[in-house]
Amino acid sequence: MIVKQILAAKALPEGLITIKPEMTVADAARLLSEKRIGAVVVSEDGKRPDGILSERDIVRELGRTGASVLDRKVRELMTSRVVTCQCGDHVRDVLSQMTEGRFRHLPVVDADGNMLGVVSIGDAVAARLTQLKADRDALTGMIMGN
Repeated sequence: MIVKQILAAKALPEGLITIKPEMTVADAARLLSEKRIGAVVVSEDGKRPDGILSERDIVRELGRTGASVLDRKVRELMTSRVVTCQCGDHVRDVLSQMTEGRFRHLPVVDADGNMLGVVSIGDAVAARLTQLKADRDALTGMIMGN
């Protein structure tokens, strides 16, 4: 299975959710809570990823500096070195990237660097399990003569 298939299966009615780097961390936390998502892409133009901010980023800094972190700007906490993938990437490669990088969300970009969506580790695991089940069923069918 490839990333394009994952994105097609999770088409969101509101489209890609991004935030601007000048938003406050409190606003970002509110958005994460409202949308029930674990991370959000930070983008000045809404097209290219400038960074990514996760719940973990917020909690880590909250534990380090206290509640004042909520008044800071997203750009101060976001991960600015964003790892991305493309539609043709295989889900195995995406899972490997996430595991090695120790992150749970991967923006999907086209050849020009424009965002097409975000794949979470949950999306990738579910896709991989679906693929493994289909492979198992095909092998079972071949063995049983179905």
